[in-house]
Amino acid sequence: MRMKPTLTQDDVAIMIAACHAKEQELGLRGTIAVVDFGGDLLFLTRPDTQSPNSVEVALRKARTAAFRERPSSSLESRVKERPGWLMFPNGLPMSGGIPLFFNGECVGGIAVSGIADDDEIVAKVGADALSKATLPAG
Repeated sequence: MRMKPTLTQDDVAIMIAACHAKEQELGLRGTIAVVDFGGDLLFLTRPDTQSPNSVEVALRKARTAAFRERPSSSLESRVKERPGWLMFPNGLPMSGGIPLFFNGECVGGIAVSGIADDDEIVAKVGADALSKATLPAG
């Protein structure tokens, strides 16, 4: 039987703290979603200043990153070249979603919505924080 690593609530807390720090640095607040490899929601936060629609957008970006195992912006680029990719199931071709990896295996996705060009920047900071926290000691 194959064993698959999974995200923990501690992992999520590390990513969210890093995202909030980057948001504070930028003077912005976005909606943040974290999903596991199956696309199930593990965490969601929507600031009072964000539209309720940003919840669905962040969730879909995170799922896109997890299911495709690459940033949601890569689907955005692919759609420009081949519009048929708009039909990709569970895919939202917008930047802001980043896949999460542990030991080379995708374990989920994190996404930010509502802060335009900075969505992917903030999500990447969260993903990078997880990578740093899960590196082997030594």
